[in-house]
Amino acid sequence: MRTLVVGAGAVGGYFGGRLLDAGRDVTFLVRPQRAAELARTGLVIESRLGNVRHDAPTVTADAPGETYDLILLSCKAYDLDDAIPSFAPAVGPRTAIIPFLNGMRHLDVLDARFGAPRVLGGLCFISATRGPRGEIVHLNEAHTLSYGERDGARSPRMERIADAFAGANFDARASDAILQEMWEKWVFIAAGAGLTCLMRATVGDIVAAGGADVAVGLLDECATIAEHAGVPIRPPAMERSRATFTAPGSTLAASMLRDVESGGRTEAHHVIGELLRLARDPRDCPLLRIALVHLESYEARRAREHPPN
Repeated sequence: MRTLVVGAGAVGGYFGGRLLDAGRDVTFLVRPQRAAELARTGLVIESRLGNVRHDAPTVTADAPGETYDLILLSCKAYDLDDAIPSFAPAVGPRTAIIPFLNGMRHLDVLDARFGAPRVLGGLCFISATRGPRGEIVHLNEAHTLSYGERDGARSPRMERIADAFAGANFDARASDAILQEMWEKWVFIAAGAGLTCLMRATVGDIVAAGGADVAVGLLDECATIAEHAGVPIRPPAMERSRATFTAPGSTLAASMLRDVESGGRTEAHHVIGELLRLARDPRDCPLLRIALVHLESYEARRAREHPPN
């Protein structure tokens, strides 16, 4: 199975690098600067679960090459519109696209451009970042991909994808309820991003400050929106999330907080704003609304102080 990974950052670089190290036919679609960097250093993963240093075949948007059997889409949600023209020439009649973006809007965008039959559901759980030399630093032991047909079917292409992912030193799971799982992740990351960015603190610090009830309240607001949208969050997922956001001493913080602390762009609109837009009435979600205004104020200041060239 010929696989094109769109992006070689923390997510695409990690999972694509694991596939490459397992001997799979993988190519990375990257910007020229990243292509030059990978040509110099190779693809480097630093992880307590095993390091990788591997030559990485790359293509750029001006020369995507032939079509591929599988496209793994790992860009940020705010880069999707720019990414689509870069990988569109690589989409053939039998290409499957698995996006690992946050939120749900990207499914509509990809369906409109490529047709719903080509687009599977997907999500990942990993904490990773890019290091100062371009290396991918895996920050914990979670490295999970879930993917599936959006109607829950076990199709022949699902079997081929499962074979490609098998033995690649990450956890890959075919799901027959991928849309439900994507919603549950959306609720989890919206609550986590809203909480840790608003407080500029880890979960453990927030709990130590007496804020566990704030964490639970924010999570409940997000879950209420999902229920209003027709996708109630299952009790086990809610129990895991409550336990995660009220754990004393936890060092957990959303990757969005790292974006804020480094002065980078955030996915606030796609993760929190798009969820709040689905609420019956935003006034019913005051904590989530405050978290969104906080992050959008940061984005407004960032745009004012660092206008695009």
